[in-house]
Amino acid sequence: MAHSMASLWRRHAKRYITTGLGGIICGVSINAFLVPHHMLSGGLSGIGIILYFLLNWPIGLVVAVLNLPLLYAAYRLLDRSYFIGALYGMVVFSAAIDATRGLTNMNLVDDTMLAAIYGGVLSGIGSGLVFRENGSLGGTDIVAALMKKFYAFNMSYVGFAINCVLMTVAAFLFGFKPAMFTLLSMYVGAATIDRVVQGFNTKKTIMVISAKSDLIAEAIISEIGRGVTFLQGQGAYTHEDRRIVFVVVTLTQIAKIKPIVDAVDPHAFMIVQDAVEVMGRGFTLPGSKQLQLNKLP
Repeated sequence: MAHSMASLWRRHAKRYITTGLGGIICGVSINAFLVPHHMLSGGLSGIGIILYFLLNWPIGLVVAVLNLPLLYAAYRLLDRSYFIGALYGMVVFSAAIDATRGLTNMNLVDDTMLAAIYGGVLSGIGSGLVFRENGSLGGTDIVAALMKKFYAFNMSYVGFAINCVLMTVAAFLFGFKPAMFTLLSMYVGAATIDRVVQGFNTKKTIMVISAKSDLIAEAIISEIGRGVTFLQGQGAYTHEDRRIVFVVVTLTQIAKIKPIVDAVDPHAFMIVQDAVEVMGRGFTLPGSKQLQLNKLP
């Protein structure tokens, strides 16, 4: 019981620390790269930037005020854990925006294209860290969560629709060019979020079709140390049964497997594909050898 409680507290601590760090990074990206070049960010912070340009209102304060009715809706309609996480993320994010306001005058990057790219990368890293821990910075995340719960809308579609409206307003108020750079920044940010959420340690899946699948599997197990699975297959033309070798490896292990397959069967048919996420023993869980070592006194 005590162990499970300690594990729960560690998960919560990691979630709040990571969400706080992500909120700070997003706040820095707004003031360091977007605002100096009249670009917007997505969601409520984009509205805050528009009001900052028009009325010189503090972006973070505007974001916090705009979040109040959304947080109330989350408190009434969503679960308590989500509400607390969204409230915490919003407070950190809003405070970070106003605390780093001085960065707008430092002109860190004088090229708008570079600012759009770096702003997108930095905001993507921050948001990706938050999403990786199932956290929230408030704003349109709450709107999307409510729409998904009551209307079964996809959350990404809701966010995309809101950002499209912001882009239209930005083009009307500040011109077409800043709106296009904003679009570029959002695209880079979205790509970066995917990479952060999925992780940078890319895995590959390999399938090998060969008449010598047993020998290939044995060589991979003994020389690479990866587990291998046999899949049953049949050639559509020859109607011959084949055992397909299936293995998940790291990027560096591909170069070791290719010569193994070529040495055993030069005529083998090998397919290498990306694996978006891999979970289980040997990747997110200890391998069998490590489990045995953990049992030793």
